[in-house]
Amino acid sequence: MSAKIGAILLLLWGILHIWVGAEGIHQYLAGDVQTQWKMLLGGVNGSKEAFQFVSDEMTGNVHSRLLINFCLDVGGYGVLAIFLAWMIWGQGSWLAYWITVLVIGIADLAFLFNMLLSGIIEPNIGTIGGPVLWFIVVLITPFGLPKGNKLVLR
Repeated sequence: MSAKIGAILLLLWGILHIWVGAEGIHQYLAGDVQTQWKMLLGGVNGSKEAFQFVSDEMTGNVHSRLLINFCLDVGGYGVLAIFLAWMIWGQGSWLAYWITVLVIGIADLAFLFNMLLSGIIEPNIGTIGGPVLWFIVVLITPFGLPKGNKLVLR
């Protein structure tokens, strides 16, 4: 049962991150680089009011493309998480669990320490929720996975 709960929470994590990718695409297509930055800024060390937005076209283009790349990467992690949730739910896959721990963990912990705890991004339910969901998934899922060789590739 705990693996099923972990899979549901991982699915939710994936949906949250796909939303970031979709919103990033929306801001890229509909706005300028300032609207893209405003989507991500807001922490105590990344104030929207104090941030110095670019004024020249070339630098703005570079910023814009880096921001859309970041958002698409986040959305890609969301897609990966949905596949991993499906593997955990349907197959009780230890491989999916370890990919969640390592790959999703690297992405989420890098975000947590580099962006959120550093004060660049505003702490709110969405930005705090991702790392919290990942931690719960990693903590509870193994208790519902099949016993035996935990490195079996299934």
